Amino acid sequence: MFAIVCVSENWGIGKDGNLLFHIKDDLRRFRELTLDKSVLMGRKTLESLPGGKGLPRRHNVVLTSNRDFTAENVEVTHFPVEAVFAAGEDGAIIGGGQIYDMFLPLCDRVYVTKVFASPEADTFFPNLDEDPHWQVECESEIFEEDGLRWQYVDYVPHEEEEDEEIAALLNSRPSEETMEFYPMPDLGNFSSFHGF
Repeated sequence: MFAIVCVSENWGIGKDGNLLFHIKDDLRRFRELTLDKSVLMGRKTLESLPGGKGLPRRHNVVLTSNRDFTAENVEVTHFPVEAVFAAGEDGAIIGGGQIYDMFLPLCDRVYVTKVFASPEADTFFPNLDEDPHWQVECESEIFEEDGLRWQYVDYVPHEEEEDEEIAALLNSRPSEETMEFYPMPDLGNFSSFHGF
C-alpha cells in the first residue's frame, strides 16, 4: 500500500473538514497516482469529495463505524482488516487524519506534496522527517503556482529497519503445534472510528 498527502510546513493537512491547499498540478499528480487503483479513506473524506461520492475510475473503499452508511461508487467497510483486504496491497491511503495514522505502518511508500506555507490546521499527518522509520527517497525541484511554492517528496521505510524486520521474521521459527502467526501492525482501536 502507499499513502498520498499534501501537507503544510508543519505537516497540517486540513481545517474544518477541508483541505488546506488546492493546487492544480498536485491534483493532476494525485489523479495519475490513483487512477485505476483502490483508494482507502474515511467517511468524512468521502463526504468532502465532489457530490460526496466515490472518485471515478477508482475502487473507492470507505472505512466507517456507521453501519447504515451508503454512498455511490463506494465499497463500505467497518473494520480495518476488512478495509485492507478490500483495498488490496496496491491500494492508496488518501485520508483523513485518523485513517493515515492507522494505515501508515502498512505503507511501503508515501507521496508527499510539501507546501511552503503554514495556514491554520486542525488535522495533521505524521512528521516523517522526524520519524526514524522513514527516509527520503527522492525530491523534486520547487514549483510555484498562484503564489504558493511546493515540492514533491517521496518517502520509503528506512532500509536498515526494513532489513532488520525481514531478518527477524526469517530467523523466527514458530512451533508447528501452536501454529503461531505473526501479528499485523497495530491497526488501532476499533472504538476510534466514531465520527468517521
